[in-house]
Amino acid sequence: MAQHPLPDGLHPDTLAVRTATDRSQYGENSEALYLTSGFVQPNAELSARRFGGEEDGYTYGRTGNPTVTSFEQRLAAMEGTEAAMATASGMAAVMLMCFSLLRAGDHVIYSQSMFGSTMKLIGSEFARFGVDSTSVPQTDVAAWRAAIRPNTRLLFAETPTNPLTEVCDIAALADMAHDAGALLCVDNCFATPALQRPVTLGADIVMHSGTKFLDGQGRVMAGALCAPEAMVRDKFLPVQKNSGMVLSPFNAWVVLKGLETLGIRLKAQSEAAHTFAQWLEAHPAVARVHYPGLPSHPQHALAMRQMSGVGGAVLSFDVKADSPEQARARAFHVLDSLRVLSLCTNLGDTKTLLAHPASTSHGKLSEAQRQAAGIGQGLIRVAVGLEHLDDMKADLLRGLDTL
Repeated sequence: MAQHPLPDGLHPDTLAVRTATDRSQYGENSEALYLTSGFVQPNAELSARRFGGEEDGYTYGRTGNPTVTSFEQRLAAMEGTEAAMATASGMAAVMLMCFSLLRAGDHVIYSQSMFGSTMKLIGSEFARFGVDSTSVPQTDVAAWRAAIRPNTRLLFAETPTNPLTEVCDIAALADMAHDAGALLCVDNCFATPALQRPVTLGADIVMHSGTKFLDGQGRVMAGALCAPEAMVRDKFLPVQKNSGMVLSPFNAWVVLKGLETLGIRLKAQSEAAHTFAQWLEAHPAVARVHYPGLPSHPQHALAMRQMSGVGGAVLSFDVKADSPEQARARAFHVLDSLRVLSLCTNLGDTKTLLAHPASTSHGKLSEAQRQAAGIGQGLIRVAVGLEHLDDMKADLLRGLDTL
């Protein structure tokens, strides 16, 4: 019972609800969850052709599943790419991309403000296999250009960054990468396709941690790479088949359904985050607020151009302090005073989550790396959820007003 093909030109909000594989013979309206590790083959000849890659068809859970395919098709449609490859987590997506595209002797340039685990993976783990890398300031286009070498194969940026919400010029980095014969990958976790579509600005690959806003309720782990079909088929798929970095059907189904409400969730959370950031900026115990939607943000104008005029739902702020030791103690006091909001390192949830990056997401970096990334001991990240704004403010004031 195949559904009619979707017409061209649909808006992302419609694609987020309607893109999926064909319905089964039962005509279900909500996409089916196929919990199976294997698939029965019609006959031995067709089985051989499918396992040999000569004909499309599901064979084994490690190489494909209809529910996972629906998630991949939907996310690719929303990002505007030809295809997508789902993975077990966001870090699995980074691992899959690097294993698929890099080899010993290659060089990678990445932002020094990226997620801590990403920096450790590229800067330390892949160095053991002969892949060289250079970290550069996120917003310094000249530094990116100066770091390019003849063997540079990949530029990797995260915009906005975690947790300082620094914004890079995607189009400028894309032109730079292509002039050097390299690829540009953009981590679009914070903005999501609801606010920003990096491929329209020249990016080659879009990486996601589906654990965050794509799921939207903090339920499952998931990741994805959105890219041209040839890259997904010829580069990513062979490595995934052999490595097993696959997304489970259940997790794919959860995130698939999460995509349906992504637009309205992110709109509401971003509006609340903007108001919350303005309020924090006026509090006497706050030294600085990092939020792209504020005019005080160094890349405010660029962010508004790239992110549909919206600042997103994540912000961070520094508490006032006279020393790193005092800053850490004051940040901990604010976090320990919470009674409604959650002390939790995830983000993108309907619940507002606060974290101390210097001791969590960036805790395994050296102090020099943290300082280069601007991660101080008094920094608190806030991923704004859907609670009433007055309750959010009151909960944070328990700590801020008693410092």
